[in-house]
Amino acid sequence: MGVVTLKDVAKVAGVSYATVSRALSGSPEIGESTRRRVLKICEEMGYTPNSVARSMVMKRTNILGLIVTSLNNPFMSEMTANIEIYARACGYNLMVCNSSYDLKLEKEVFSLLIGRQVDGIIVIPAGNESYEPLKPLTAQIPTVFISENLQDLPENYVSVDNTSGMQQATEYLYSLGHRRILYLGARENSLTHKLRLDGYLSSCTQLGITPKVITNTGLRSSFDVGYALAKDYFSRPFGETAVLCAADTLAIGVIQAAYECGIRIPGDISLMGFDNISFSALPPIDLTTVNQPKAELAVAAVDMLLNRIRKPDTPHTKTILAPSLVLRRSCRALE
Repeated sequence: MGVVTLKDVAKVAGVSYATVSRALSGSPEIGESTRRRVLKICEEMGYTPNSVARSMVMKRTNILGLIVTSLNNPFMSEMTANIEIYARACGYNLMVCNSSYDLKLEKEVFSLLIGRQVDGIIVIPAGNESYEPLKPLTAQIPTVFISENLQDLPENYVSVDNTSGMQQATEYLYSLGHRRILYLGARENSLTHKLRLDGYLSSCTQLGITPKVITNTGLRSSFDVGYALAKDYFSRPFGETAVLCAADTLAIGVIQAAYECGIRIPGDISLMGFDNISFSALPPIDLTTVNQPKAELAVAAVDMLLNRIRKPDTPHTKTILAPSLVLRRSCRALE
């Protein structure tokens, strides 16, 4: 059997094509009993409205595009879920594309979404270099960036205060008596991670402690990267009493490396992360971390995008949300 059409429904219902169309659109020109009967037949036959044809008439598709760096990253997948839930509550469906941290692919999928006539696009950018190549495209469609604090750039964005979050983390470890705090996973290709490192360094200066940083030279913050960096660090004598990771995914890799090296967390060394991904709360991990309010970020980004769709000539806007500490059992006070 082929695709069910309006004409098929009309034939079964014994009404005109126009009557079926009016029933589906909620037109007051037909009676309620007729509408219910037609809609029931549509459901029984599995009729699916032609969204392309409808979008040509309505000049909108009620579909939003979302570009993420990697759905394998727990933070990205959790953000995607929150955005999809809220977008649907607002009457929009979501079309998701994965850039794989590839600037060329990021631009290609952005063009793809425009071609699919989405009403607007939310982007979690691949890195600092994302914005310039995307400028000709963002000029064509309402766009909101999320998770990067673009400061003075003329873009619409929503972000958590990454600098403040890492300051809070450093100060918390200091309050527990830690004076030798290692920062693990600084990434130069990400403005988000630059801001987090700035928070750590500024707190070290303010608190009068000497910073120590291990850099992540890769494109992403993953379990594997955290494991490799920590395995190398733990292979030699170390004097730090706490490790502050740029992301929870890195911290979970550190936990695995510590276990293999016979190092107890928090008995031998305290550990903190950033993001508060769902894995962090699992009992074997129980990671103290900085919470990014993912549901609030999703709501702010979708609301900002819908406002841009309705009022495309409004000035660029930005929203910075406050992070908070989530205290679990991976840190201990020094005696």
